[in-house]
Amino acid sequence: MTPSPCRKTCTLDPRSGLCLGCGRSGAEIEAWPSMTEAARAVLVAELPARMAALARRA
Repeated sequence: MTPSPCRKTCTLDPRSGLCLGCGRSGAEIEAWPSMTEAARAVLVAELPARMAALARRA
């Protein structure tokens, strides 16, 4: 099972709409419990690049 990437820092960036803690959008956070394992794995693979992009903007 793919563990949740949540870091308990639930603050959405107003420009990107992504969580500053995990890199997911609000819709992705909401959908997480009902996502398939394959969809979760794809999403988790995208998160490092998202977080790096957020860090570069900061």
